[in-house]
Amino acid sequence: MGMIDLSRVLRPHPVRAPASGISRRRSLWERLHLDPWLLGMLLVLMVAGLAVLYSASGQRIEAVIAQGIRFGVGLVVMFLIAQLSPATLLRWALPAYALGVLLLVAVELVGDVGMGARRWLVIPGVVRFQPSEMMKLAMPLMLAAYLSRQELPPRFRDLAVCGLLIGLPVALIARQPDLGTSLLVASAAVFVVLLAGLSWRFIAGLAVLVAAALPVLWMNLHNYQRQRVLTFLDPNSDPLGSGWNIIQSTTAIGSGGLFGKGWLQGTQSQLEFLPERHTDFIVAVLGEEFGLVGMLAVLLLYLLIISRGLWLAAGAQDTFGRLVAGSIILTFFIYVFVNVGMVSGILPVVGVPLPLVSYGGTSSVTLMAGFGILMAIHAHRRLLPR
Repeated sequence: MGMIDLSRVLRPHPVRAPASGISRRRSLWERLHLDPWLLGMLLVLMVAGLAVLYSASGQRIEAVIAQGIRFGVGLVVMFLIAQLSPATLLRWALPAYALGVLLLVAVELVGDVGMGARRWLVIPGVVRFQPSEMMKLAMPLMLAAYLSRQELPPRFRDLAVCGLLIGLPVALIARQPDLGTSLLVASAAVFVVLLAGLSWRFIAGLAVLVAAALPVLWMNLHNYQRQRVLTFLDPNSDPLGSGWNIIQSTTAIGSGGLFGKGWLQGTQSQLEFLPERHTDFIVAVLGEEFGLVGMLAVLLLYLLIISRGLWLAAGAQDTFGRLVAGSIILTFFIYVFVNVGMVSGILPVVGVPLPLVSYGGTSSVTLMAGFGILMAIHAHRRLLPR
């Protein structure tokens, strides 16, 4: 009584071996360790994303080609990770977490500054990347590895350790500053802890603690972050300044009507009234050109991907696999929810891209790596006797 065990949502469904004792011939997809349904839906989403990006980028084919190459790299990464066993993922959880923290410290010391934020590490002539993206996977792997070795539901001592593991990288990311990524990393961590099982009493106490800490958080926000919150509450308070983005975004979505103005026919986007239209605000381009029907079709595709991901997570046959897989797919849901919410004006703008639609390199590869972990956990299930 009085306990909430979200791990029951991902209760494993056993994989039965054939009753005759004769091994079943594995399909091509099983030998490749890939889930054809999830892969197919991801490919459809990528193609739709490239079509919207072509319009949002001002019909720059170079941007589409660059994004297509990133998708290709992401698919290769997904395939390679899908070949790893859960035991290998468990073994590499701590090194990945430690490396991620060290890279975040390196960003703090020698990171490259862009648009007023220090978020990138640059290897001259090789690559420019955001180490914070790595923590979106390293964090749930580390927490799942720790909690899978403890008695569940987690005790106060275990939660204190998890708090320390979460706090350090989240604080380093928030200092860059990158509020959106810090929230996503924190969300991935919180989902692992919730799926491990928590008492209602502890959740209520944590909610009270968070509410009490809000004034302190407000005082430590950067001026532009505070302005984003104030703009969310009243966009028309500064229509030509901080409120411009959200006003133009909601105008674009509303002008699309039921069926939209047609591909490449948007006015807010094509006439460059809409800022950041190829990254954070790409949903507004989708809504203006394809209307409510187009937006609902894309949201349905996201829903199907999330549903399939939860089904695969439910098939994990150990605590580590269930916690990691559940956290990855629920964090993907947070991506979609926050981006659509901020562009439509129901959430403050925090700089979260729309997964596999917004233009971006590191985030796309990270997302595909996450789906690779999900497929690896599903593919390496044990056959149980009838």
